[in-house]
Amino acid sequence: MANKLVRGSFIIFIGNIIFRIGGYLYRFLMAALLGPTSWGILATTLPFQGIFQTLSAGGLPPAIAKYVAEYEVVNEHDMARKTIYVALKIMVFLGIFFGVIMVFIVAPWLAYGYLGKPETLVPLQIVGLITPFSVIVGAFRGAFQGVYKMEYIVYTRAVEQLGMILFATAFVLIGFSVTGALWGTVIGFAAAAVSAVYIFRHHMAKYIPPASVDFKFTWRDELDLATTLVKFSIPVIITAIAEMLIYNICTMVMGKFLTLEAVGFFAAADPISRLPLMISISIATTILPASSEAFRAGNKVALEKYVSEAYKFSLLFVVPMCIGLACFAAPILRLLYFTNPAYVAGASALAILSIFETVPDTGECMLDDTNPLASAMRVPTFTVSPFLTMQLAGAPMCWLSIRETCRGTGMAVTGHCDVSLFSLGCIPPMRNVFNILQFPFWGLMFP
Repeated sequence: MANKLVRGSFIIFIGNIIFRIGGYLYRFLMAALLGPTSWGILATTLPFQGIFQTLSAGGLPPAIAKYVAEYEVVNEHDMARKTIYVALKIMVFLGIFFGVIMVFIVAPWLAYGYLGKPETLVPLQIVGLITPFSVIVGAFRGAFQGVYKMEYIVYTRAVEQLGMILFATAFVLIGFSVTGALWGTVIGFAAAAVSAVYIFRHHMAKYIPPASVDFKFTWRDELDLATTLVKFSIPVIITAIAEMLIYNICTMVMGKFLTLEAVGFFAAADPISRLPLMISISIATTILPASSEAFRAGNKVALEKYVSEAYKFSLLFVVPMCIGLACFAAPILRLLYFTNPAYVAGASALAILSIFETVPDTGECMLDDTNPLASAMRVPTFTVSPFLTMQLAGAPMCWLSIRETCRGTGMAVTGHCDVSLFSLGCIPPMRNVFNILQFPFWGLMFP
């Protein structure tokens, strides 16, 4: 068991680093090839893509992994296989349902109602075509995780990301612009779904044997199993949506109040500002098993030492990198986006995000697993702060935030100084959070 855990953790750890780099490569390529305005359209659709993929998955992949592992350890192979199929039925239904909702209801409302930008309609509708494929991939990845075959997860992620990057780049170069980039994403997930089905059918039989001839499973049994899976998945989906809001609320809000070009400048700077987080995330992943053992053993001294050393090493590298990004924001953008010098206008955004978002995020990486309440409390601060710093007429300023206008764009960017409070585990009452954020806001009164 120990060897399985170490091997699986190492595979996922290496895979996460590689795919994070791939994600940055995709964003850099799309920003460079599309230009600020078109990249702003694509960046506006990405948060909604993530949210609808998360809703379609329904929090079921972790449930699949949990129950498959439980059934396999007692050699109930039939129940393990049935768990996968029942969850897959639910997820396929949700994927098709939310896909239809996105195409015919949500996308038109977002484009014409909330965002007020009709040019985002078709890209948002294409997002609805991704969910039927993404849920198939998610279901089988949960099955792979349940039998500790983490390399199969990495294989499907590799197919997904390579397909997405190659096809999106090709379609954009041909001239299909934003719609081509999103069709590349659809093809990437479709290819990943095909690879997941192939791996399951040809390589999983030795871990989850075919169903026994005498195995009986009525529709009532299937309903009970579905209920069990859904009950487990509800907290997972709530947490996942909260996490999506934390990291995407700024782009979602800016899409309504700012021009698409301004959103493009922000979205071009954001992934660069997060590059130093690769170090802190790697350190956090490494110390998690050791800190968990110390916590379980009640060894407070060792636990404090692990956390303290993790902070020291993280800050030793992350802070100088963030300061360097802030000081040389313009040259860095000019170098990375050499094909489109217009992105230099996002230098102010890069400087602020590097100092006032990435540095506090380093603390969050270390405390995410030790202080869930701190993670939950970050949601309102991320949600409210952008509204208070968008240069809107009559909107009050949050005194814990910093506003900077990008040259020639009129774009306001928020440095979330307030996040540092939660990074350090300071959990003020919700009433005080709203007082800090200077409510009442637009007539909305919080006592």
